[in-house]
Amino acid sequence: EVQLQASGGGLVQAGDSLRLSCTVSGFFFDNYAIGWFRQAPGKEREWMACISTVDGSTYYPDSVKGRFTISNDSSKNTVYLQMNSLKPEDTAVYYCAAGIGAHLCYSDYIVQGMDDWGQGTQVTVSS
Repeated sequence: EVQLQASGGGLVQAGDSLRLSCTVSGFFFDNYAIGWFRQAPGKEREWMACISTVDGSTYYPDSVKGRFTISNDSSKNTVYLQMNSLKPEDTAVYYCAAGIGAHLCYSDYIVQGMDDWGQGTQVTVSS
């Protein structure tokens, strides 16, 4: 079982930037998808970014492409989500998760395919 711990959330103003961190441990294979997701009140959990542990390829939905960047610092066992030009509609609880198989990063079922989830971190963007 992979353990994940997300941190870095907070209250920011529209237009600000924020970087979330996800510390990861417990890998037994070298082929994982690690993703960032968010869930706003009353809405379904949605995918924000994904990175392959095989080759570092990154994937984003069109809704955040150009504003959000996922990166991996293997020396620190940490995956980051850099969020720029934040909007009030970005307000949500953000989660990181891991799933076996980098192919999950481009799967239509990425949310369902994740095996292990960290606790969420709240991001609130004021207007």
